[in-house]
Amino acid sequence: MTEAALDLDGRCRLCRSGLTEFDALYCVGAYEGRLRELIHLFKFTPMERLYRPLGAFLRTGLPREAGFDMLVPMPLHRKRLRERGFNQAALLAKEVARVAALPVVPAVIRKRHTAQQAGLTGKQRRINVRDAFEVREPALVAGKRILLVDDVVTTGASANSCALALKKAGASYVAVLALARADRRIGAGPEAAIAHTQFA
Repeated sequence: MTEAALDLDGRCRLCRSGLTEFDALYCVGAYEGRLRELIHLFKFTPMERLYRPLGAFLRTGLPREAGFDMLVPMPLHRKRLRERGFNQAALLAKEVARVAALPVVPAVIRKRHTAQQAGLTGKQRRINVRDAFEVREPALVAGKRILLVDDVVTTGASANSCALALKKAGASYVAVLALARADRRIGAGPEAAIAHTQFA
């Protein structure tokens, strides 16, 4: 049986266990239907220009009251960056920055190449990305409130590991802003989707 990512209240296993390193999670839509199709076209076909409409959609979930110091895109390993030709999270962060008046700071690197998360269980995902991220210049993030930008959150394993690296480097607060939240509950349909919801 597939491990369910969310409980009936929309909380992931990490949130239920109090093990999240990120302080809040903001997702604008559900990873299904047309939004899922658009994200796939954006990431896996020569339609890089979709970052503009998707970035504009992502901006609708921007938590304006939180007082962030910077936007940090979820990093890709250099091997995957060469294969894809761009970092989708960096392009989305650039579009959010147009109205957020915040700098986009690529403060985190992916220091080791990991297997694709798709198809892995929640536990496998957490193991896969454990210690995969590093902040090379801690002074960039020390004492800062950071908004980590990504495209999709499924179990939260990657976001959690990246947030941990930022916290170890001295970041005072890390929230995650993503286009979509996947809901892997058995039998979950559109009515179970969580959109533009904060988890803390």
